[in-house]
Amino acid sequence: MRRSLPKAFVAALAAALILTGCTGGTQETDTGRGSAISAERCAQNEAAGEITYLTGYQYQSSASILEVISAEALGYYDALCLDVTIEPGNGDTGTNAQVLAANTVQFSAVSQQDLLLFHDNGVQIRGISSYSDAGLEILMTMPQITELPQLDGTPLGHRGSMPTTVLAMLDSAGVDVDSLTQVTVGFDPSVLPRGQVQSLTGFLSNEPNQLAAAGTPPTVWRPYDYDVPSSLGALAVNPAFADANPSATEDFLRATFRAFDHCAVNAEECVGYAADVAEAGYDTEHNLSVWQSEVEVIRETAEGPLGEIDPSNIAAINQMLIDYDLVNTPLSDAEAETLFDPSVVPTLYDDSGALIWPAP
Repeated sequence: MRRSLPKAFVAALAAALILTGCTGGTQETDTGRGSAISAERCAQNEAAGEITYLTGYQYQSSASILEVISAEALGYYDALCLDVTIEPGNGDTGTNAQVLAANTVQFSAVSQQDLLLFHDNGVQIRGISSYSDAGLEILMTMPQITELPQLDGTPLGHRGSMPTTVLAMLDSAGVDVDSLTQVTVGFDPSVLPRGQVQSLTGFLSNEPNQLAAAGTPPTVWRPYDYDVPSSLGALAVNPAFADANPSATEDFLRATFRAFDHCAVNAEECVGYAADVAEAGYDTEHNLSVWQSEVEVIRETAEGPLGEIDPSNIAAINQMLIDYDLVNTPLSDAEAETLFDPSVVPTLYDDSGALIWPAP
């Protein structure tokens, strides 16, 4: 079922235009809610038609989901003449990539690692931005584990397969991976403190918060701390759409990044927008912790302007996939980089590094 936030900002836009008048073809209020772009750029963006964004998983307050929901709620897409519809994904990244490649949706969150893997299977999409080279995949243990090699010969729980980044971390730390008994577990992280497994894979912003809330905080081991490459909040676009609609592509990112900055300091407000469009039973407290945890990671690890693609990280991920024999047709670093477009994000910022708003 299609679900999208209502577009109820026409009156606000009209009022803003009356109050602010024209300056160089753009108008802007103090808040930015009533910002408007030139008639020419507006026409270009409207010509792109309906733009569908497919979330990674439902309306969870994760980076690459919450700021998109909030950009719609705050009127940022409307201000740039973008007609955005938000669809909830089911967590299947493969399906997301396929519908993105088919141009059924135009934008979605796809990690840089997954994009390379999907390309190896014939799925053609384009990476367009990434918030950080640090991923969210982690390994958890209870505090008695102080060094990863202590896990040799113990059961490790995961959701169906060992994440490559966790495997690379264990290798780097000197763990005898072959000695581990890998166990497929469900979505209840309490299997770790109950001793059913000695280590458990998960996501930095999810299971550690759940276990801490239950009074059993785990020790978190991050692949990032072992120089394992990954990505966080990476967005992908349908290549044909991006080529045909360059201004709409730029302005979708522009509005999304503006919303990220807003939500980084107005977390409760933005989680409220997600709760408004989610099904009944939305866990606001947990989703607030998810968002705040991910923002903290991005602030800690991001370099350069928000969303800027790091070619060296793509090369490192590409090499990791080759090293672990995860691709059928290995790419050179140069070939891997052609699957991403690092040129778009820099156009969104002025010489001082500030996001240009509304649009040039």
